[in-house]
Amino acid sequence: MPAVSDKAHRAVKRIASLVIIPGLIVLVMASCAGQVPRHDGPVTDHFDGRQFHDQPPVEKSMAEVLKWQFTRQSEGPWQRDIDPPRVDAPPARVPGGALQVTFVNHATVLIQGSGVNLLTDPIWSERASPFQNVGPRRYRQPGLAFRDLPPIDVVLLSHNHFDHMDSSTIEDLARGHDPLFVAPLGNCFYLEQFGAGRCREMDWWDSFVFDDRVTIHAVPVRHWSRRGLLDTNRALWAGYFFHIGGRDVFFAGDTGMGDHFSQVRARLGEPDLALLPIGAYLPRWFMGAQHMDPGAAVEAHRLLGATESMAIHFGTFRLADDGQEQPIQDLRAAVEREGMPLTAFWIPDNGDSRRWPVGEPP
Repeated sequence: MPAVSDKAHRAVKRIASLVIIPGLIVLVMASCAGQVPRHDGPVTDHFDGRQFHDQPPVEKSMAEVLKWQFTRQSEGPWQRDIDPPRVDAPPARVPGGALQVTFVNHATVLIQGSGVNLLTDPIWSERASPFQNVGPRRYRQPGLAFRDLPPIDVVLLSHNHFDHMDSSTIEDLARGHDPLFVAPLGNCFYLEQFGAGRCREMDWWDSFVFDDRVTIHAVPVRHWSRRGLLDTNRALWAGYFFHIGGRDVFFAGDTGMGDHFSQVRARLGEPDLALLPIGAYLPRWFMGAQHMDPGAAVEAHRLLGATESMAIHFGTFRLADDGQEQPIQDLRAAVEREGMPLTAFWIPDNGDSRRWPVGEPP
């Protein structure tokens, strides 16, 4: 009986977090903005005039959420590592046709090339949450100290979930670097609340050239958006395909499996390097539509025709039921099943960096 009671108690705490936290978020948003964000653009195949959507839509009922919380089973342990990695600070700039990529943590990657410094989905906070004491806690320290960042020119944000759009980190970047924040439609509403002075919104398949040096395309991925109870899918989600350092790079952000990978390849070509999420995928009945598992990431690598892929979105925040090392183990097994060389899919530790000199492909 005590074991059952403890399990029920843990489930109630998780449910309370799910129900109470979004309500508090709404109050916080209302106090600073007075309204729920609204995109006023034309109706499209993924916007109905009020909300954005996938086909088929990614939706989770409260009954499904409660079922998951009451039946959660971890597939492996998580160990907290409070010691930051010992790595050298990256260069201030990487000029010309060279490319340097540094894995910070989760979906945060520093990409340097063409004299431009680009950062994806930055998070340095201790929790993937709007609060300091509630929400998914960090298990591994960032691989690069915030103070060691080079000047950041562009920040690419894939969507508005707290582990990808971290308000504290955005405030620090806006104050210390004043980069251009690039985000899918409807997200500048949030970023302006966090102090972003420069923000550019993009629809799927939109493109622009930053400073005559880096071409950036927003591309479809399979996901959803929400920061409170009343703003579900009021802002778009996206991946990015960009040309930097003489190479084409694809950043998926957060996504389930779908035909968007084939669409990207058909319209924009095969990337030299693909940044693909591999974690937060269990249980599949609940996570499958929104998060790829490692086997799907290998399939995405194949569909994209990527020369090399890089694993992201694993090992730092415990967001689902997979163990801390399980995504790595499952990815290696999936690569071997496909008969691919292990070097085709880079699995970095926080802080790992790779550099491709001028003229050298990934």
